[in-house]
Amino acid sequence: MSLTGSATARAMPSALTGALLVWAAVLIYASANSIISLLAEIGRQNPVMGRNAVTLCNLLFLGSLLSLVPMIAVFHKDWTREKLRQLTRPNWAILTISAILSSAITPALFFIALDYTTVTNVVLIGRIEPPLFLLTAWLVLGERLDPWALAAGLIALCGAILMLVLNRGDTAFVFGKGEIATVFATLSFIASTIISRASLKGIPLGIFSIYRMALGTIVYYFLALYLYGALHFQDIFSAIVWKWVWVYAIIVIILGQFAWTLGLKYARSGDISLATSFSPLAALMIAMLLLGEDPGPGLVPGGAIILFGIALAQYGRSRQKQAERRLAQARKMETDAALELEGRVNFKGV
Repeated sequence: MSLTGSATARAMPSALTGALLVWAAVLIYASANSIISLLAEIGRQNPVMGRNAVTLCNLLFLGSLLSLVPMIAVFHKDWTREKLRQLTRPNWAILTISAILSSAITPALFFIALDYTTVTNVVLIGRIEPPLFLLTAWLVLGERLDPWALAAGLIALCGAILMLVLNRGDTAFVFGKGEIATVFATLSFIASTIISRASLKGIPLGIFSIYRMALGTIVYYFLALYLYGALHFQDIFSAIVWKWVWVYAIIVIILGQFAWTLGLKYARSGDISLATSFSPLAALMIAMLLLGEDPGPGLVPGGAIILFGIALAQYGRSRQKQAERRLAQARKMETDAALELEGRVNFKGV
């Protein structure tokens, strides 16, 4: 076997393993909202002194604290005096804003949304994020606008709107508190991502990840106390909370992060984009299985439109890769031709 062949054979298992890990991570993250809602329902059925101890706030706060353990284990080497001294005051300011938005405001709004509406509605309304993010990155960051990705995002959004509109009776769509919270959570997520991409390049990932999670958790704690009162976390040490928070922490946070991190390391970009494209449909299916939610009569036509958007996005990515390969080949041919001609000219005086 040639060296190239053996290298390809070794790469195949790694690529396959990476793809499987990415799909696992996508399914885990798609199940997050359903798991949270399911745990909160368990808390309602098992009250502590008449109260639901397994609240969304308790799950988010404890889950965030527990997520710091694997983060510190993985990224502690980034927290050196030399690297910390390299960060400027503007860096710390941007880090702080990003932490508050991404690890306090955004999850708090999503959890408020789950308190007032279904997982299905949260997932479907969240389809405003892909096209909005692309347009914002184009306008604010000056990034190239991918027309295929934008068209795919808009088509998927149309499918989500159709699913919502076709609901009738008890499941009829109403734009209430949960839906409004979902919109603002999505806007907060877009803002935090844009700020991070624009201003945090060059900052070590370990410093960014740990600082964002730690500060966001602290801010969220005091924000919840301000909004809900001093006794809001009084049941946080209840046995039932610690019994079930590990389900959330282990499945969603630890296993999800582990699978996603390793998946990004080994998977091909095409496998990653394909897996993440199916995240909304996976979230809908999981909500149906775990919570018994009924997306209504719009599931089939709306799902078909979303699938068409996914297929269009994949087609656009393949077209773009083919164009990039052709451009690279053309440049190589130009270079080869120039070198061949230069060899014929001999010495040119320089």
